Amino acid sequence: MEKPLEIRGVPVDEGALRQIRICLADEEAAAGVLCADHHLGYSMPIGGVVAYRNAISPSGVGYDIACGNKAVRTDLRADEIRPDLPRIMETIYRTLEFGMGRRNPVPVDHALFEDPTWKDVKVLRELKDLAACQLGTIGAGNHYVDLFEDETGWVWIGVHFGSRGFGHKTASGFLNLARNKSFSARPGGEDMHARATVLSLDSPLGQDYYASMQLAGRYAYAGRDYVCRRVLDILGARAMEEIHNHHNFAWKEEHGGEKLLVVRKGATPAWPGQKCFIGGSMGDLAVIAEGVDTPAARKLIRSTVHGAGRVMSRTQAAGKKRWRGGKLHRTGGQITRQQMNAYVKERGIVLRGADTDEAPQAYKRLGEVLAHHADSLRILHRLTPIGVAMAGPEVRDDYKD
Repeated sequence: MEKPLEIRGVPVDEGALRQIRICLADEEAAAGVLCADHHLGYSMPIGGVVAYRNAISPSGVGYDIACGNKAVRTDLRADEIRPDLPRIMETIYRTLEFGMGRRNPVPVDHALFEDPTWKDVKVLRELKDLAACQLGTIGAGNHYVDLFEDETGWVWIGVHFGSRGFGHKTASGFLNLARNKSFSARPGGEDMHARATVLSLDSPLGQDYYASMQLAGRYAYAGRDYVCRRVLDILGARAMEEIHNHHNFAWKEEHGGEKLLVVRKGATPAWPGQKCFIGGSMGDLAVIAEGVDTPAARKLIRSTVHGAGRVMSRTQAAGKKRWRGGKLHRTGGQITRQQMNAYVKERGIVLRGADTDEAPQAYKRLGEVLAHHADSLRILHRLTPIGVAMAGPEVRDDYKD
């Protein structure tokens, strides 16, 4: 019997479709979704959702465990800060830590470091120091700290990043253990179309991974909370509303009367009344939305997009990058820095950092993508970017989602 698979978006990425079908071939898989922002990922596509019966997939959750978004509506009006926006964005860029392997110079004391999982899951003990020194750092790739203006003129903070090196090493380690390697072994090359690694939740390995993923989720929430507090301090603002969600995670949920473990990889939970923050690109709108209760929403396993989705790969956009003698050399690439800068400047956006693999031209338009989910999602606010901060082109990042 063919398993339910709901597909959204035009055109359908054939590589992503092949991947989700391979995922559904696992006997533990019950149903799947391709959201409208889908594209090729490792084993499971970005924008993919798979519901499992009593099982979890570390490769489905992905390497950036608990990557997600947080949005904060402030008590500031955009017109109040617009004249000072270049200085504000420069302060954000210089104060916060962007880039791979960066450490927070201001140690963050957080209750999550007393979580018993650090002791109960022995393989995590060696990662605790790394996690502690990176809490509150943002990373590189598509991770950002942005300022937005909503349709009524209020300023919002929006951030996007995950569990940093801790999450990446946790994912790599459990994939190693599933392949009978040591936790800290060097990861092998990844076959994009390899079957997803699936662990029974009744197995010790599956239970340890689930507990570790939960801890990484708590860690990612703490990091995004910290960064938003720092930006509020820079702005001299107060938080009036907060929306926070993961989009690389697994949740225990009930669908159609059946208890399932739902893995969302680059997909956002959208239960009725549940609010979410969905970003576009550095030059496109973002939205605050909420799920609605419709037959379509049930077919989508209460899931929606996590962003706009790419129209070209990072290499197509920015070219091939090679590091020689500590310097970045690149060849090819369809988007120049001048084109990227011109795009955001025309829209009055103050940009700090970033590289052309994250240029707006490399992404679909979010409004067009969201139209494919209009039967399961209600848009509450449309947010226009006014300031964008991302890691610069000199940064390498292994922790992208």
